Amino acid sequence: MALHFYHVPRLLLIWLIKRRYILTWSIKVNVPLTMKKLWGICGLFLMVLWLSESMTVGQPIAIIPRKVRCRSVKYSCNFPGAVCEDPKFVGGDGITFYFHGRKDQDFCIVSDTNLHINAHFIGKRNPNMKRDFTWVQSIGIMFGSHKLLVAAKATTTWDDNLDRLALSFDDMPIHLPNKDGSKWRTPIAPCVSITRIGDRNRVVIKDEENFTVNAVVVPITAEESRVHSYNITDEDCFSHLELGFKFYKLTNGVAGVLGQTYRRNYVSKAKMGVAMPVLGGLHKFASSSIFATDCPASQFGNQALPENSHGEYPTLHCSSGVNGTRVVCKK
Repeated sequence: MALHFYHVPRLLLIWLIKRRYILTWSIKVNVPLTMKKLWGICGLFLMVLWLSESMTVGQPIAIIPRKVRCRSVKYSCNFPGAVCEDPKFVGGDGITFYFHGRKDQDFCIVSDTNLHINAHFIGKRNPNMKRDFTWVQSIGIMFGSHKLLVAAKATTTWDDNLDRLALSFDDMPIHLPNKDGSKWRTPIAPCVSITRIGDRNRVVIKDEENFTVNAVVVPITAEESRVHSYNITDEDCFSHLELGFKFYKLTNGVAGVLGQTYRRNYVSKAKMGVAMPVLGGLHKFASSSIFATDCPASQFGNQALPENSHGEYPTLHCSSGVNGTRVVCKK
């Protein structure tokens, strides 16, 4: 028999009486249960019973599903090798800094003898500021003679049910089924694999000998636009990448916006002690295209220097700094 709404108070009252919850409550709180108080408790239940009887009889209890608004999954930006937001970098030395670059241009973020990574920046000009608001839209990874592209597709209105990742290897598009755990790998050496985390918009890319990259596509939300005065409109939600890098074979000559922070004895050039430590050197890191290795800081193809065996900083422990503006790391 179906359970109807008007049955609930009756069943509840019978259950309470059978379990003697009223008497138990009286004993536990040491309140004398006078006849007046007992009538008051019974009156309360009778009122609930009367209200339920006044409703439409025969209507079963309806369980209304809670409306859930999907939100994109942000990537953690509190560990060495992270690149996210209006580009915030956490260096291999654990120091957080910002590199704003310039919209619609490419910059080398890691450059070593056998590994070069460029980032393409998209952005929006704020007329009240001297710089662009920028985000990393795509990265081009070059290692040996191979090229790997990871990009966020341009999007007007964000929908969590759509995959906005674009992938290619040596100029050939990669098609990954929208299913958690879907995997693609190179048929021959070097062994590179790309694995979905979740059904869409997030992957882990691994070259077992060189690097691991966690990449997730996210939009600029209305709340972020409001807080930071991005003035994002319905024409473009500026979908972009949030990234996490791990490196295994960097040399001590590694360069690039992020790469240089993995050198031994590197001293950060970003101004510390301010809310937003910014790294300059725009022209030093500028590249002519996503797969160009012509930035002035480029080390790609140069004679190898000794490997930085501590490049990954595996024993660093990081946590948010004061007001979340910095990341503090300890070995």
